[in-house]
Amino acid sequence: MFKRSGPAQLKKHAARVATKKSQNADRWHSLIALGEMKSPEAVSALLQRFTFRMDPSITDQEEKDLAMQGIVGSGEVAIEPIREFISETESIAWPLKMLQQLVRDEDVVTVLLEVLEDMHTEYERDPQKKVDALMQLEDYRDPRILPAISRFFEDVNETARFHAVATALLQDDADDAREALLDAFAKEEGVRVRVRILDGFIEKSWELGARLNDVQQNMPTGYVLDGTRVVKRGR
Repeated sequence: MFKRSGPAQLKKHAARVATKKSQNADRWHSLIALGEMKSPEAVSALLQRFTFRMDPSITDQEEKDLAMQGIVGSGEVAIEPIREFISETESIAWPLKMLQQLVRDEDVVTVLLEVLEDMHTEYERDPQKKVDALMQLEDYRDPRILPAISRFFEDVNETARFHAVATALLQDDADDAREALLDAFAKEEGVRVRVRILDGFIEKSWELGARLNDVQQNMPTGYVLDGTRVVKRGR
């Protein structure tokens, strides 16, 4: 048993899994071995398989599926290593998929909000992690989400703004976002974001109130005013 799961074996298997230079068969064997160990250290080693891609893509997918099975199959001991990996990695899709199978929705939201807490709204070379976190939050309803994401209505990155708006409109307390979204609409230059805001107002039958003129001046093609509300042209 020590030979199969001791520190030396874990180190050997971890080294194989962490590099595409390993032989495919050896890496596959190591993925299985680490999954059987069911320890935080083995989970951390398995997570390293998600730091690179390799060809052919079908091999890449199969190995990542196997690594995920080992991680999720490790149960509760996998939670903290996954959380740490999410805080460190630039790509959160895979580890988040694993976390969703191990914890409650509110705990997933906590992790995503922790990711966004360290993000800013200024220019950055690669905002993908921020965009991914905002996009993932669209699947959740939680009173903590709206206050945390409202600042991204003014993000430099248009895709981040789009997903921040989309997430806000999907929250149960989105009425609280109405004025903030109107402010964002007045400043927004991207047509896609303006359209998403207006579609949200139409879906919720929100009135524009004193902001009627602000909306009219910035309204994209295909939308018109109907009294104090915005509607799609021809409807």
